[in-house]
Amino acid sequence: MIVVAGESLIDLVPQHPEDPLGPLAPRPGGGPYNTAVALGRLGTGAAFCSRISTDGFGEALLAGLRAAGVDTSLVQRGPEPTTLAVATLGPDGSAGYGFYADGTADRLFALPPQLPPGATALALGTCSLVLEPGATAYEALLRRESARGLLTLLDPNIRPALIPDPDAYRARFRSWLPYVSLLKLSREDAQWLGGTPEEWLAAGPAAVVLTSGAAGLTAYTSQGAEHTVPAERLKVVDTIGAGDTVNAALLHHVPTRSALRTADWPRVLRYAARAAALTCTREGAQPPTSAQVGASPT
Repeated sequence: MIVVAGESLIDLVPQHPEDPLGPLAPRPGGGPYNTAVALGRLGTGAAFCSRISTDGFGEALLAGLRAAGVDTSLVQRGPEPTTLAVATLGPDGSAGYGFYADGTADRLFALPPQLPPGATALALGTCSLVLEPGATAYEALLRRESARGLLTLLDPNIRPALIPDPDAYRARFRSWLPYVSLLKLSREDAQWLGGTPEEWLAAGPAAVVLTSGAAGLTAYTSQGAEHTVPAERLKVVDTIGAGDTVNAALLHHVPTRSALRTADWPRVLRYAARAAALTCTREGAQPPTSAQVGASPT
């Protein structure tokens, strides 16, 4: 089982991107939430570890997890409102976000006493590693489960508007790397954080996967290997959830530390590129099922 820890929220997606006062459609979202749903749709056993509101949005988020077959036994509940993210869409479908996160339920996440015995991997990232007091609890979970031998995936998925002290966050990011098995980040994240794949690998991860939008995906390994595959060309509606789908596709093929050491990276990356491309053909974060992605490319 793969445990995904972090925030869930509601994306408010413009129906007419050219009109700033046009209608907004609520869609389930949040990087970790999307990753968990994507894992479930790919047929990989997954559990979601977070704190979700008891409001109507929270009930819808829980329903989405259950519909995807995701275990919700680690979900904490609270009466505070659900975080909202207002999306803006560029001409190419790329998304930016404004957040309404003060006093919301997911910020009050508490460290669980233990994960299920069958857990083999832990994935974290995005807002949950920024917004306190929950961020400290998620960081403690990363350190604890890494020490127990779980594969740990970190997707920083930087949201600059939520980070009041960029230098402090960059230092905190570097402090996580010794506890990270697989670092996945976008080229934009990499530029904001500073550093290189070689530097990050030297700090701890066994592999780094860098996504570059239409330019494809590249995996760098601690053995000095580098593998690049092109993005799959499909009609883009928006890019919401594409990176989260990549997380799920990677973990679908590499669910343990031992699998990470023996991964067929070109094959894994081609599968991830296909899954992410299908997500981009749909409004909001709507990851594909395993049947829609098809067999793993050879």
